[in-house]
Amino acid sequence: MNPTQPSEVNQPLDVLVIGAGISGLTIAHELAIAKKYRVMVAEAQDRVGGAITSAKNDEGYQWEEGPNSFQPAPELLRLAVQVGLKDELVLADGKLPRFVFLNGKLNALPMSPQSAIASKVLTWRGKIRLALGAIGFARPAMAGEESVEQFFTRILGKQAASNLVAPFISGVYAGDPTRLSAKAAFSKIAKLETYGGLLAGAILSSKERKAQKLNDPNIPKTKSGELGSFRQGIQMLPESIATKLRETGTPVKQKWTLRSLEKQGEIYISKFDTPMGEEIVTSRSVVLTTPAYVTAKLLQDYLPAASQALNEIFYPTVACVVLAYPKNEFAYDMKGFGNLIPRTEGVRTLGTIWSSSLFAGRAPAGWQLLLNFIGGTLDPALAKLSESEIIAAVHQDLKRTILRPDTKVQPKAIAVHVWDKAIPQYEIGHLERIAIVETELQKSQGLYISANFIGGVALGDCIKRSLQEAIKIDKYLN
Repeated sequence: MNPTQPSEVNQPLDVLVIGAGISGLTIAHELAIAKKYRVMVAEAQDRVGGAITSAKNDEGYQWEEGPNSFQPAPELLRLAVQVGLKDELVLADGKLPRFVFLNGKLNALPMSPQSAIASKVLTWRGKIRLALGAIGFARPAMAGEESVEQFFTRILGKQAASNLVAPFISGVYAGDPTRLSAKAAFSKIAKLETYGGLLAGAILSSKERKAQKLNDPNIPKTKSGELGSFRQGIQMLPESIATKLRETGTPVKQKWTLRSLEKQGEIYISKFDTPMGEEIVTSRSVVLTTPAYVTAKLLQDYLPAASQALNEIFYPTVACVVLAYPKNEFAYDMKGFGNLIPRTEGVRTLGTIWSSSLFAGRAPAGWQLLLNFIGGTLDPALAKLSESEIIAAVHQDLKRTILRPDTKVQPKAIAVHVWDKAIPQYEIGHLERIAIVETELQKSQGLYISANFIGGVALGDCIKRSLQEAIKIDKYLN
């Protein structure tokens, strides 16, 4: 095939990155700036950041519609420092309590052995069962792949799996514990069992992490339990990376949609729809950081087995509903991270982040800003609701959970963002599907995939995974 239009460069790029979410931008930053390769980033949207969506309005509210905070992993902090965000980092107090709504009221999750004894989240029988399981007194796993529900019930007991684990799964994945794979969705925790018990595994793996910790004096020091953001929201991170790339001569194109991908000899030929018409880019390597369903379509003709495996990854619909209320309308003092809700409570909302309790400046004085999440695998009917119906459903749930039940105040609706395909579900068979994809990629040297459907959905996981992928690309190009 002979390109009908010249690309922007006379010689093929070293790396073409498809997608300007945190995965794509991290790879581009590492290879273009640290390794000095000729890189281009192409993004189909008119903005960078992917699912990271920070916003603010003239009333003094600032909020997130995607990821709402992050674990301050060293790789993430180092990247933030490299792009000039060291002084923009904000950290929520790690001592703030987390809550679970159980038996009709909020219950603080235990944060110490003493509080665990007094906690009403579990009965005494449930606490003893959890303690025995944590130190290694658990049944061996049965043959076959365990679901998250099966794994945690076997290790910690049915009560802990229902009251503690299931709400957490709703908050992280908006998923179904009976369908999610323990080894895929909670690989780090599942691995702890190999040490002889979760407690022993946690202690030993903590020592290993400390030994491997990045020893960089420029990285901000953080305390256990803290969650991070930036003064103007998490979107500061992808925007700062994109700015840094452009300043150093690496193009970050927006509204460039990849339509076809093929390989001719050792060179990849990528066709894009752009605001200027069709553009063709040649490159020595290509990195796809798009969602599984987009990547599947791109590989449909090129690597059909990989495409089929990626098409099997399910994404549920989830809505982020941003509401504000006067502080005197709450039944609690609202000092905490937020609350999760077990499905057994009959409350539709999955959980609520108490945003203005975490980070200063997120709401005007006298108001409380809440990020509410509703929908997920177990609530497909959400996709059929209008915005007003979603707001009404969340408001009714809040009256049951944290507002005064007799409140007459209607919420100040700040934003409703319905993510039609929100979070990739690491369901039973996920690791086998990813193995098929990785095997297929070996048939086309120079083609890579890095996205949140591989190696974890958290921001820090995406950055760590992308840095590992950058090492592979560097070795290939050399």
